[in-house]
Amino acid sequence: MKIGFIGLGIMGKPMAKNILKSGIGELYVNTRNQKVVEELVAAGAKYATYQELGETCDVILTMLPNSPQVKSVMLGENGVAANMKAGSVFIDMSSINPVASKEIAAALAEKDIEMLDAPVSGGEPKAIDGTLSFMVGGKQEVFDTYKPLLETMGASVVRCGEIGAGNTTKLANQIIVACNIQALAEALTLAQKAGVDPELVFQAIKGGLAGSTVMNAKAPMMVSGNDKPGFKIDLHIKDLNNALDCAHTVGAPVPMTAQVQEVMQWLHNHDGGQKDHSAIAQYYEYLTGIQIGR
Repeated sequence: MKIGFIGLGIMGKPMAKNILKSGIGELYVNTRNQKVVEELVAAGAKYATYQELGETCDVILTMLPNSPQVKSVMLGENGVAANMKAGSVFIDMSSINPVASKEIAAALAEKDIEMLDAPVSGGEPKAIDGTLSFMVGGKQEVFDTYKPLLETMGASVVRCGEIGAGNTTKLANQIIVACNIQALAEALTLAQKAGVDPELVFQAIKGGLAGSTVMNAKAPMMVSGNDKPGFKIDLHIKDLNNALDCAHTVGAPVPMTAQVQEVMQWLHNHDGGQKDHSAIAQYYEYLTGIQIGR
């Protein structure tokens, strides 16, 4: 199998490395960062232009910021799709609006190119250790064929329905994650203001009903003041914008999503956009004048 991979950022680079480690096929890469390209080539990948990717690869993977970038890379002038063979497959692992996924799939179908939308959850740590969760939309037979490829990067690969279902599921995931982080920040702020050590609160409740993967990952970051991004606030803002757009389109009420989006937007406007989304805690630190755990 010849695999093309476009977008080697915080998530994409370790995902591509895990494909290489698996030996499932030949990997061809393309990204703007030349140093990352050199790193992947040193690990066994080959560099290819968009034209070469389209002409050479059986399947193209993308891990890009948002809908406009995916559309540009695939469907724009000199885009990859212009050179793809009939019967080849495009798997978009970016988190984008499901409406855009359907539009891209429809355009590719005219060229007899199949598509899966397959966004991921787990952040940089799970991208590195190959235990991401994939939420996939598309035809069952295409999913069955390429599930082993996705399993080189993830521990969970679930088909959620037809095209767009993967990104709809990812939007639901991002709502839950954001609201969990905000609730955690509020709770730890309450603990500290009441004179109880936030670290001990975390240790006491993490094994109960309130416990979660989000809590286990983000509470230690809040307590230590570590805002090094595993998933940036600006990217979560993008996801929640897509969630709000989708919700407004289908008529779903999302008041909690709107509230946490406002908190993230405040952080963006105060130089926090490139911080980890656990930096939601810093909004509460600004309001209260205390620093959680310190």
